[in-house]
Amino acid sequence: MAGPRVKRNDTVYVTVGRDKGKTGRVLAVHPEKGRVLVEGVNMVTRAVRANPQKNVKGGLVRGEQTLHISNIAVIDPETNAPTRVGYKFLDDGSKVRISRQGAIIDKS
Repeated sequence: MAGPRVKRNDTVYVTVGRDKGKTGRVLAVHPEKGRVLVEGVNMVTRAVRANPQKNVKGGLVRGEQTLHISNIAVIDPETNAPTRVGYKFLDDGSKVRISRQGAIIDKS
């Protein structure tokens, strides 16, 4: 499997699931698992025990859970629409990520 074409701080669109249609910023990418953590998406509630040694208060804690990388699409910076990502080499030899509509997302 090739590496993910999503990077940290990319703005992504959720394509399937309970949070379909939401957008968020990528907080972490786990390429070995094929999963990403997106801010404000796939929120879960967990019960946490109090631990005075770690200064953790007990109770219910809400947080994000990872999504599979196939369930998101990068947002094109020009059109603000979900797009697929490709790579291109510029004339100076540098490699850049591009949207399939042709806009440069960022330099690699």
